[in-house]
Amino acid sequence: MKPVILLVDDEDTIRLFLEKTLRDEGYEALTAATGAEAIELTRSELPDLVLLDLKLPDTNGLDVLRQIKEEVPEVCVIMLTAFGDIETAVAAMKQQAFDFVSKPVNLEQLLLTIEKGLASRKLTRELFELRRRVRIDIGDDYIPGESAGMKGIYEIVKRVAESDTTTVLIQGESGTGKEMIATMVHRYSGRRDQPFLEINCASLPEELLESELFGHEKGAFTDAKSQKIGLLELANKGTLFLDEIGEMSLTIQVKLLRVLERMTFRRVGGTKDIKVSVRIISATNSDLEAAVRNKIFREDLYYRLKVVPIFIPPLRERKEDIYLLLKHFLNHFDKQFNKGFQDVEEAAYEVILNYAWPGNIRELKNMVERIVLLENDTVMRLVHIPLGIRQGAAPPQELAAVRRLEMALSRPFTDEGADFEELMGVIERELIDKAMREADGNQSRAARLLRLNRDKIRYRLKNPAAPEE
Repeated sequence: MKPVILLVDDEDTIRLFLEKTLRDEGYEALTAATGAEAIELTRSELPDLVLLDLKLPDTNGLDVLRQIKEEVPEVCVIMLTAFGDIETAVAAMKQQAFDFVSKPVNLEQLLLTIEKGLASRKLTRELFELRRRVRIDIGDDYIPGESAGMKGIYEIVKRVAESDTTTVLIQGESGTGKEMIATMVHRYSGRRDQPFLEINCASLPEELLESELFGHEKGAFTDAKSQKIGLLELANKGTLFLDEIGEMSLTIQVKLLRVLERMTFRRVGGTKDIKVSVRIISATNSDLEAAVRNKIFREDLYYRLKVVPIFIPPLRERKEDIYLLLKHFLNHFDKQFNKGFQDVEEAAYEVILNYAWPGNIRELKNMVERIVLLENDTVMRLVHIPLGIRQGAAPPQELAAVRRLEMALSRPFTDEGADFEELMGVIERELIDKAMREADGNQSRAARLLRLNRDKIRYRLKNPAAPEE
């Protein structure tokens, strides 16, 4: 997208000449002849840069600068002055003007200053966004899936990214990678160099969510001690990702629908319409069609959001992708923790393949991270797999051992007796796994919980039910 520059000057000849020059240089140019008009256009159009004359018919340029910086602090402002005195320049710089250019304007100098100002604004905005949120990094989690379902999704992502404004609704269970898909849409699109911001609609109460999305004016409510710029303004020309959209209240749904229809909104407590260009990507793990039927989600908003629907299947339905994910996470965490893991033994892989993974990719990733962090080996082994996962995917004979233990503890012994070593092995695995969970994977703490020294618990983790040496 072309950078938008607002030129504020009351002299018609200068304004028309600079407007044509800016357009010839590839910028989108807006013009204003008064301070009031400049402030109004800044609010509604959110320009990237303002060229502001110091002397205006209705006010002082420094006053306009002050108000612009209060309302839209990320806008870059370059002052134009015929006076060229140092005091005026210093006053402007103290009010966060990027620079000043003296009249009569040297075009080469002006264009160079504009170029530097736009570069500075981009950096400032990126730093501001980094302070506001943790960026989603698909570099670590992106795996080109081998399953037909995921290949189809990647094709949809590439096609929809080419349409600059199309809304996308991503559906799937928790942990399937909805954030990753949203990030891919943004990074493949023409908005890739603009902001990508996200918010979880279930993590905030209605009032706070409304303020985060739309911003608020000073005094809009009790705690509104200053003006706040919302995510819709900060994401202008970029992408806004609304996670868990199904948890959004009906009141905010109405306001979001207006944004999608008109690309305008008002801050909480505001009276002025603010115009933006934002791609909305939403995600949910709930049944929005059922929510529409139950009148807790607006039908018109639902169809606005799902112009392009993407459904991510759960990991249990795309087992072709499990080995790729497993090896990817193993290599990633091996490098991160500087370990020596290179492969996965067959028995461990069989358990991983046959487990249902209710937490999907997130659960698999967390398991691999825990194993690589705690174990010192070159191969991920069956004994490294948490007991709950082993039992969830356990072969019949292992499940039978657990049932025999339950029977031995709850009923009298039969004439056949019980296999003491086998039952003790089940108890030991249960106790060690419970201690490791309660100790958050810390072997020393787990050993203290079981009154074992650290060497003994490490030995038992590698050799379940083995006798002490």
